[in-house]
Amino acid sequence: MDAPLHTEPLDVPAELALVAIDMEKYSQIPEARMAAARCDVDDIVATALAECQLPDPQELPGGYKDSGDGAILLFPPAALARLVDPLLSRLNAALVRYERQRLASGPVLRLRASVHIGPLSLPDHRGDAINDTTRLLNCQATRQGLSAAKDSGGFLSAALSEIVYQRAVHAGRTTALGPHHFLEAVARVSDKPGFEQPCRIHVPGLTGPAVRQYVTDAASAAAAPSSTAQPGDVSVTPVAGSGGTFQFHGQVSDATIANSINTLRIDRRQR
Repeated sequence: MDAPLHTEPLDVPAELALVAIDMEKYSQIPEARMAAARCDVDDIVATALAECQLPDPQELPGGYKDSGDGAILLFPPAALARLVDPLLSRLNAALVRYERQRLASGPVLRLRASVHIGPLSLPDHRGDAINDTTRLLNCQATRQGLSAAKDSGGFLSAALSEIVYQRAVHAGRTTALGPHHFLEAVARVSDKPGFEQPCRIHVPGLTGPAVRQYVTDAASAAAAPSSTAQPGDVSVTPVAGSGGTFQFHGQVSDATIANSINTLRIDRRQR
C-alpha cells in the first residue's frame, strides 16, 4: 500500500479589515515634489486614524503595505464599522483642511479609497481579500465618484464591498451614515475583465441619489433606489467658512440632518 502523501494544512487565514487609498494623478506631480505630497497624505491619514481612535497600521505586524501612490492598511476585524464611519468623513475633512492651507505650488490632494474584509495571509499579504480591495479601489465606479466629489467641493470617493456594507451600514453600526448615503453599483476594472462585484459608493457630503448621475455602473433602477429626489434627500454645496447651502426636497424628517442644523435661512423666492 502506498504511503499517504504529506500535504500542508489548508487552514483559512485569520480575517482582517482592509482599507486601500490611492492619490489621484500622482504620476502628474513633478518628481521633486512627489515625496512631499506622499508625506502629506500619510500625515492626513494618520490624523484621521487618530481622530477615530483607530490603531496605527504601521505599528501592527504586517499591517501596512505601501503601493507607491497610496497604501493598503490592515486592521482587526472588530474595527470594521469605524473604517466606514467616522473614518471616511474624517479623511475628507482632513483633505479639506489641507486644501485651505495648501501653498499654490503644492498639488491638490484627492483620494480614492476602498474598504473590504476577508481572510488574508501574513506577512506575505497573499489572498483574494487584498486583490479585491485593490480592484474596488481602481474600479470605474470609484473613479467616477471622485468626479462627484470634485463638483461638490469634496476630495474623497470610497467603495465598500457588499460584505462591509452589510456588516457595518445595513447592520446599523454607522451612526452618522445610513443607506441613503451610499449608491449601489457594480465594480468593474477595465484591465480585469473577469472581475465584477457589487459594491457601494460613498462620497462624503452627498447622498447616493446625488452621486448616481456620475456613475455609469450604478445598479439598475429596478434594483436600487430611484435617482428622483425623495423627502429627506439633501444635496450640499460647500461655501466659504464652515457652513453650507442645503437643498431639501420635502419635509426634513431625518434626525441626522435635522439635529445638525444650527442656523436655517429660508429662501422663499420662486425658482
